Amino acid sequence: MEPSRSTPNRRVALRFCGCLGASLSLIAAPALAQSPPPAAPPAEAEASTGEAVVRGRGQPPRGAGDVNITVGQLSQVPRSSAGDLLRLAPGMFLANGLGEGHADQVFLRGFDARSGQDLEFSVNGVPINEPAHPHGQGYADTHFLIPELVESLHVLEGPFDPRQGDFAVAGSAQYSLRLPARGAHIQYRGGSYNTHRTVALWGPEGESAGTFGGAELATSDGYGQNRSYQRATANAQYEGRSGALTWRVLAMSYGIRYRSAGVIREDDHLAGRIGFYDTYDPTQGSEVSRHLVSAEVDSTRTASVLRAQAWASLRSFRLRENFTGSLLDVQQPYQSLHAQRGDLIDQAASTVDVGMRASARLRTTWRARTQSLELGAYARHNAVDSTQQRLRATTDVPYLTDYSLDNSVSNLALYLDAELRPLGWVVLRGGIRADLFQYDVLDRCAVRGVTVRGAPLDAECLSVDRSGYRSPSQRRTSGGIAWQPRGALFLGPWKGVTVAMSAGLGARSADPVYLGNDQQLPFSPITALEGGVVFDRRLAGLALSARALYYRTHVGQDLIFNETEGRNTLASGTTRQGALVAARATNDWLDLSAHLTYARATFDDDGNLVPYVPEWVARFDGAVHRSLPWRIRGRAITASAGLGATWVAPRPLPFSERGQSIFTVDAQVGARWAYYELGFIAQNLFDAQYAWGQYNFTSDFRSRDYPTLVPARHFTAGPPRQLFVVFTLHLGAAAARHGAPTETAR
Repeated sequence: MEPSRSTPNRRVALRFCGCLGASLSLIAAPALAQSPPPAAPPAEAEASTGEAVVRGRGQPPRGAGDVNITVGQLSQVPRSSAGDLLRLAPGMFLANGLGEGHADQVFLRGFDARSGQDLEFSVNGVPINEPAHPHGQGYADTHFLIPELVESLHVLEGPFDPRQGDFAVAGSAQYSLRLPARGAHIQYRGGSYNTHRTVALWGPEGESAGTFGGAELATSDGYGQNRSYQRATANAQYEGRSGALTWRVLAMSYGIRYRSAGVIREDDHLAGRIGFYDTYDPTQGSEVSRHLVSAEVDSTRTASVLRAQAWASLRSFRLRENFTGSLLDVQQPYQSLHAQRGDLIDQAASTVDVGMRASARLRTTWRARTQSLELGAYARHNAVDSTQQRLRATTDVPYLTDYSLDNSVSNLALYLDAELRPLGWVVLRGGIRADLFQYDVLDRCAVRGVTVRGAPLDAECLSVDRSGYRSPSQRRTSGGIAWQPRGALFLGPWKGVTVAMSAGLGARSADPVYLGNDQQLPFSPITALEGGVVFDRRLAGLALSARALYYRTHVGQDLIFNETEGRNTLASGTTRQGALVAARATNDWLDLSAHLTYARATFDDDGNLVPYVPEWVARFDGAVHRSLPWRIRGRAITASAGLGATWVAPRPLPFSERGQSIFTVDAQVGARWAYYELGFIAQNLFDAQYAWGQYNFTSDFRSRDYPTLVPARHFTAGPPRQLFVVFTLHLGAAAARHGAPTETAR
């Protein structure tokens, strides 16, 4: 691979930041020349700006790594999906080099959560992670969320809350969908690589922000070869209230077809045999759909909060990918003579998901301090039909079945959570959670890859083994209970400073592919500790928040990426430890956020570094939003600008290798007058050529006369510079008031 252009671009970045700072100062000048106007009430601010204000679901903090992220003006920083909002969470890094519709690869607290295995995702209370998924246990695709509808994001790092369930290893991320801005909003975004995206949002006047509708249609040829996609999405919710009762009905539908370029060998690229953004196999790609309905009821009273929710969803998934070329199709004695047919993997799944959750939180007063106790229940059942086959190179013809499973996976849980305040400066929060995991797995191809006298050549799913006749299928069942105590201690605050200490046990359910019959512990146990300091105070007109913490997490049996399977597979136990510092400063026109994290992940048996996990990650986001001193027809023009920068240190790779660092900058500027808004977006502003995914393994892509079995560097190419123009039309009563004298005076 060519040397990364990010190093010289850092000098360019400094010059650009100076230019951006000058332009931002022009926007900010009116604010500096006069005293800032009083802040609008929350409801009014939402209606007038349409900014996403992240409140979470009213849960008290569980540690120094528990953050309710207020997007606010940072919504001006370019973001392409709901997953991109995770970049605001301290220590979070996202990558996605396998296609526009592929789940984001998430790195957090020393975990390569890959496609979701170590991070619990939910939207409006509905779990997103998919058990028994063929592409990885806990696969979590957030692309079905329209990002403009994400009003809140609560990120809790670590398993420290009894409400957290399966896959909350590194933590959990809870999306909440709302549309504060009433009226209709139609947006078009177009630009590089024939990219077109149209979004229509509607918030009925007179209804709450929880009532909305949204639709999205997006197409693109994609950068380089074989990266095109077509996507359609619909999100809608109705929220009603009657006294203390609030109910919500949510419906979502989503479909995407996308192509994937896959990996490139570095030596082939350096030798000029293939381009940086090219592909070896144009048949790689995926088709995904999801359809979901949910109903939720809340009853909030002075002494109690009652909640109940039920959901159901249908999902289909098919993915074709090839990491190793033509390496694994070795001639076997039970096969007729054949040449290499290629290692193209074809994974498919059809899933039915139903579930419910309910809780009751009771409050009382002791020594003039509020105490509370919550009891909760959770139940979820997934019926998953999954297969993995190998296809002949450049075709859709299968020649080998790796597995064919009919999975029934159930998770039932009960939890108890308490909040005790023995002193005015001491708060204890915690309790216990018990999860029952049950599996019923029918392996429809239990006998394969064996040599049996008399068995026909090239046969799969045999009805005979070395002991004689047998059924080609076999059922495996298992179950077990994971007991998970969790707690947090808070001391303070003293002048805005709070000391927080947290500890907890968690669990990640077992992958049915590797499940043994009557396995006693069908889950991997998690042990986590955290200690830190949180500062939250208003100084000199700025709302300041900062945190510093240390964490340590142990996983009894981990999942690590395996290129021969194209997914994460079983590995030994691992330990992570590290530290994080983060800060944010905001006022009514400026918003700055930055975080730096260190993580060291090692295997318990030999102490080697866990591959692919970055040790250092840094992120900066900044935005300004202000009315300009000029008016058109009596209405003010509001201008905004945003900048986001990410730096990732070289990642450890297998065989004691190191990858390359990543440094990218995204920027956006825009202006709004009355009903109309125009913006310009630059992603990867300085066109840094970098590898999003970096690997080290053996492959044979038939690119040379004499292939070698020596491990080689592979990469998936990150996107080059992309430029977009965004036009938004706002309609409705709130849009009619935008920029009017009474609006700007407020």
